[in-house]
Amino acid sequence: MLLYNNEQIMESFRIYSTLSANGAGECEDMRSYMADDKVRALVDQFSRQVDCTVFTSGEKIYMVPIAKSSPFHISNESLKREHFLSRWENSDLYTMYLSVIVLFGCFYDSYQTIEPTRDFINMAEWMDTLSERIESLEEHGEERLAEMDRELEYNWSSIVKKWADMDEIKETVKTQKGQTISKMSFLNSVRRFLERQDLVKDIGNDEIELTEKSKVIVQRYYMEYDYNRGILDFIYEVEKKRGEI
Repeated sequence: MLLYNNEQIMESFRIYSTLSANGAGECEDMRSYMADDKVRALVDQFSRQVDCTVFTSGEKIYMVPIAKSSPFHISNESLKREHFLSRWENSDLYTMYLSVIVLFGCFYDSYQTIEPTRDFINMAEWMDTLSERIESLEEHGEERLAEMDRELEYNWSSIVKKWADMDEIKETVKTQKGQTISKMSFLNSVRRFLERQDLVKDIGNDEIELTEKSKVIVQRYYMEYDYNRGILDFIYEVEKKRGEI
């Protein structure tokens, strides 16, 4: 049984409070967390009580939710209200989720790869890869998509329709019809969200790279079946049948 002194308890709570408020702590917090096993154990216990996990990357420490039940999980309504346009629908958010999964996948060769195999990706390549994934989803047909909607609790049908409804025009075009947006405009909105979450970095020339934070998240959770593997299996099912991957 571990015994904690008052200083360790207060330092643990200070770090946890910082993580709760900001989602991340600076170098001082990271060093304090790593330097004392008991402080680290307490912070980890606090985070587990709210369905979160704590990890360090570089000179920072992070706390991220790992379950929808976590009070730190960002709901769809919060995403729309605080990070995207209020007129966004749930279908926009599902498309955003898929675009992020595809983006991460562009940096890794397979489920077994724990380190990225490339340094950056161009926005146009991200858009083209996402289009390919959605086109492969269409090949399943409406009945199969509806079945997987229920099984994976993921609205594939709405993603296919939403992406098809977006214009192909580029950001430089000054006029667009009605309320439609271009595919690139949509992905730029997703990119800005990921930047605010410290998951990607814009390095110029329409190119982005993963941050150390996102690399740790991918290593720990992206490849895990309990988190995303079922979704990944379905996304790449058509290519597997063709023997392309």
